[in-house]
Amino acid sequence: MNILILIIALVIVAAITGSLLLVRTRRGGPPPGPQRERPGPARLAGPATQDATGTATAPPGVETVAEPARAPAEPAPPPSAGRLVRLRGRLARSQSAFGSVLLTLLARDGLDDQTWEEIEDTLITADMGVTPARELVERLRTEVKVTGSRGADDVRALLRAQLITAIGPDQDRSLHAARHGDRPAVLLVVGVNGTGKTTTCGKLARVLVGDGRTVLLGAADTFRAAAADQLETWGTRVGARTVRSDREGADPASVAFEAVKQGIGLGVDAVIVDTAGRLHTKTGLMDELGKIERVITRQATVDEVLLVLDATTGQNGLRQARVFGEAVNVTGIVLTKLDGTAKGGIVIAVQRELGVPVKLVGLGEGPDDLAPFEPAAFVDAILGS
Repeated sequence: MNILILIIALVIVAAITGSLLLVRTRRGGPPPGPQRERPGPARLAGPATQDATGTATAPPGVETVAEPARAPAEPAPPPSAGRLVRLRGRLARSQSAFGSVLLTLLARDGLDDQTWEEIEDTLITADMGVTPARELVERLRTEVKVTGSRGADDVRALLRAQLITAIGPDQDRSLHAARHGDRPAVLLVVGVNGTGKTTTCGKLARVLVGDGRTVLLGAADTFRAAAADQLETWGTRVGARTVRSDREGADPASVAFEAVKQGIGLGVDAVIVDTAGRLHTKTGLMDELGKIERVITRQATVDEVLLVLDATTGQNGLRQARVFGEAVNVTGIVLTKLDGTAKGGIVIAVQRELGVPVKLVGLGEGPDDLAPFEPAAFVDAILGS
C-alpha cells in the first residue's frame, strides 16, 4: 500500500513539472538549467583589415576618400586678391639689394659704357639671363637718352616700367580653377624633389577655399607615405577631402583617376593632384607624368599643369623647367622660396624659357604665404617703393 502511494505521488509531481515547463516555453522564457550560447552567422573577412590598434583599414591598393577630420576650427583663409601686396614687405627684404644697386648705378651723373655694363652684369647676376638682361639694358639706355632723365624719381620710373615690360604684364596669370559644366577643374602639380610640391598643393587649396571654392586633393605621390599624410593634414585644415592609396608604390595614374572620379561625384569645384618629385634626368619617371595627364583626360579636362620650381636654384631651375615642359603641357609656374636667397630675375628667365607665365609665388613657410603673382607689386617690392 505504501509503495502504491509513493508511485502515485511521483506521477503527480512529474505531471506538475511537465506542465510548468510547457507554460514557460510558450511564454518565451528560457528552459531551466545551463544554456549554451547559440552560434551567430560567421563574420566574413572583409575587404577591410585591421591594424595593430584594431582600426579598420582598407586593403592594400584600394583608394579611399578621407573625410576631413574634426579639428578645432581655423580662421577662414584670406581671399587671393591682394595677397602679394600684403606680403610685399617680406619680398622687399630679400630683393632690395638688387633694386638698390640698379638705382644707384642709374643715378650716376655720367652713364658711360662701363656703367651700362655694370647694370647689365647686375641683372645677369640676379638670374635674369644674358639675353633678357641685354635687351632690357638696351631699351633702358634708349629711354634715358631720349628723355634725358637724370633725377632719381625719373630713373626709378623708367626702370620700373622696363622691368614690368620684361616680366610681361599682359600675360594671362589667372588660375583656371572654376568648375565647368558637371566637371570640376583639374590642377596637376609637378616638379623635382624638394621644391615644395605637396606644401604648395595644400597652400593652393587654401587659396581656392579662401576664394569660396570647394576642393578635393589627390595624393598621387605614392612613393612617399609621408607625402600622402602631409597632404591629408592640409586637407583637414581647409576642410577638403583627400583621395589616397593605402599601398606605398601604387600606380599614381590610378590614384589621380580615382581623385577626379570622386571629385565629379561629390560636385567639387576643383581637384588638385599632387605628384611625386622626380629628377628631370629620369626619362621613365618623366614619361609617367604624361601617363597621369592622359588618364585624367578620360573623364575630365586638365585645366592647369603647374610646375613648381625652387627660385633659389637659379639657372639649374631653368634646365628642369625645359625638360618638364617637354613631358607635359605646363600652363603655369609656381616659384617657391622667393623670399629667401632667390634673385628676382628668375621670374623673367623662366617665363622666357618655357613661354608660360609665373602664376603663383611662395614667400614664406606660413599657410597663407602662397600668392598670385602680380608684376607691378613684384617690381615695386624690388625697387623698395
